[in-house]
Amino acid sequence: MSQALVFYHFATKERLVAQAFAYAAEQDLGRLDAVLRSAATPLVKLKKLLRLYIPPGRSRSWAMWIDGWSESLRTPELEKVSRRLDLRRREGLGEVIAAGVADGVFSCDDPAGAAWRINGLIDGLAVQLAVHDRVVPRRQLTEWVRLSVARELGLLSDQLD
Repeated sequence: MSQALVFYHFATKERLVAQAFAYAAEQDLGRLDAVLRSAATPLVKLKKLLRLYIPPGRSRSWAMWIDGWSESLRTPELEKVSRRLDLRRREGLGEVIAAGVADGVFSCDDPAGAAWRINGLIDGLAVQLAVHDRVVPRRQLTEWVRLSVARELGLLSDQLD
């Protein structure tokens, strides 16, 4: 591909990086949307989202998100894209939590806040897993997330198995 063709479609390198990140992230978010559109119960959707969000060890998807967040510190256009896509993840989890509260399955006074806390925990642990391989075993990370989610939503941790 010629450099001229790239500049024809993308005015700047930053715009190219932002659009490439958005394209890749949309693949991840497509799986989120499929869970949200499904007719599953809020508890089943929650379990599916946790499986999507918790990294399976060294993950290209998680490496992409980590790189995107890092580059967003220096690139305003990428920060806007990253923020929009990242908020979709949190809002999707918040929708599932709110539906579970409405159905009486979850006990939570602040579904949006719970979604932020749960995502923050997963994001932080995922960074550790992706960057520092074998420091925290994936099984341990998964157990910590389940325990925290259960506490946030008034569940028993074995309900999230």
